[in-house]
Amino acid sequence: MKNYVIGLDYGTDSVRAVLIDTENGQELASNVSHYKRWKNKQYCDASINQFRQHPLDHIEGLEITIQTVIKESKVDPSLIKGICIDTTGSSPVPVTKEGIPLALTKGFEENPNAMMVLWKDHTSINEANEINELAVSWGGENVTKYVGGIYSSEWFWAKILHIAREDEAVRNAAHTWMEHCDLMTYLLIEDKDLKTFKRSRCAAGHKAMWHADWNGLPPVEFLEKLHPYLAQLRGNLYDETYTSDLVAGNLSKEWAQRLGLSTDTVIAVGTFDAHSGAVGAKIGENTLVRVMGTSTCDILVGSYDEVGTKTVRGICGQVDGSVIPGFIGLEAGQSAFGDLLAWYKELLMWPTDHLLTASTVLNEAQKEQLREEFSDKLIVELTKEAEKIPVSESLPIALDWINGRRTPDANQELKSAISNLSLGTKAPHIFKALVNAICFGAKKIVDRFEEEGVKIDSVIGIGGVARKSPFIMQTLANVLNKPIKIAASDQTPALGAAIYAAVAAGIYPNVIEASQKIGSDFDGEYFPQLDKVAAYNKLLIAYDQLSAFEDPTIKTAKHEFSL
Repeated sequence: MKNYVIGLDYGTDSVRAVLIDTENGQELASNVSHYKRWKNKQYCDASINQFRQHPLDHIEGLEITIQTVIKESKVDPSLIKGICIDTTGSSPVPVTKEGIPLALTKGFEENPNAMMVLWKDHTSINEANEINELAVSWGGENVTKYVGGIYSSEWFWAKILHIAREDEAVRNAAHTWMEHCDLMTYLLIEDKDLKTFKRSRCAAGHKAMWHADWNGLPPVEFLEKLHPYLAQLRGNLYDETYTSDLVAGNLSKEWAQRLGLSTDTVIAVGTFDAHSGAVGAKIGENTLVRVMGTSTCDILVGSYDEVGTKTVRGICGQVDGSVIPGFIGLEAGQSAFGDLLAWYKELLMWPTDHLLTASTVLNEAQKEQLREEFSDKLIVELTKEAEKIPVSESLPIALDWINGRRTPDANQELKSAISNLSLGTKAPHIFKALVNAICFGAKKIVDRFEEEGVKIDSVIGIGGVARKSPFIMQTLANVLNKPIKIAASDQTPALGAAIYAAVAAGIYPNVIEASQKIGSDFDGEYFPQLDKVAAYNKLLIAYDQLSAFEDPTIKTAKHEFSL
């Protein structure tokens, strides 16, 4: 008898569901739902790096996408054995004692501080700095040592501390906080006991400093020095965490009815999108999986013998079982990847968006058609022209820190920069410089892992950029001087979530076997072009010089700045 599972993947802009045949990994149906409030930029203020999302966007998207894939696949709903949810992170949500998101309660419906604090929200930079200062001075163990030694403003405690100080009403009403992947999992299951609910090991270990060395979350004494609310909150959180091959609970009667499923359907413990994406791409030891979209997450798994208690500086954590149970999961990443190119596109579209609108030469329909044509073709044409520019030509040098730096060595206060401009610099030159910058940022991550003794034998690319931009992927292969395989699936994180669901449902005995059986195939590979590798190495030296100039904490050999 056939068995099926659903992987639900929450990205920055949309949620997507895939329905997978567990026998062969065939994707029978998929559906995407865009967040309508987020699309209208509600509850956000980019000028202060505030990015919040309303839980209703996620709840509505869940219902629409799952209902649609069941309908389109025409499979018997009783044969859908499991669901697993992956999300962005760290994206914490304040909830009541009953586990209801605060934004769904009276008085908080429009309060941004009661919303989900999206991963890319950097309003808590000062709080992150405070956590880092305290971690090395409070007299106890440094609780940041397993998250690279630097706590980020993108993460759980910094965000909660910021809102606790900024909004007394939210602080008083928030009984506890849940990561997005935990909240959506909790929403679906029948058992609503917050104390026994199985929280994600992936989320807790990489973003909330959970570790067995200090029996779970950071000690109360540490949190109390930051704010009494955090010490109180710790008692309303959790002690144990769980890997995503385990069952969080069965689908509730309410949601079984809403989705057209059975209460026999199991819901796996939630996880983060990058980690499930790595599973969907058949990650193995010493394989770096790069999840490339608006930002990047770089995922590795290492054996206990290889990693052990060794700590890797400046990454986003090393967590037992966060990717594959029985292995240490290591995470790094860039705060902006596709986002840097999207910023440049928006910059170049300014005349079209503003001057074209005011034009009296064209009618409104013509204006909109012209704007859409410009928007659709801009990156395509820039890419064509950038590919023609020799690597040896004197190019602008750019930094990829348009949204701060995630790794190595988190610092969200850093800004991007461009140097070596001249009157001969044209738009394609700058575009090529920005592509180089995001690839150089990736190189710094690879170098840090290898400097710290973590071996990287192969690289796999997944995500929208990996699938859609041969120019970027060839540049990346040249900069890394490593071949890069491209996962064939367009929905690798959702596929990885489905793999976890298949194990939780008992269809496969473990994640490794399930991943090898139904994970994504590969439909392309980029190899380094040896004649260009040396040229990129020279440009990388200029990137290092500009990096050291912009960030005085970077230690480099003494040199002359000649940019």
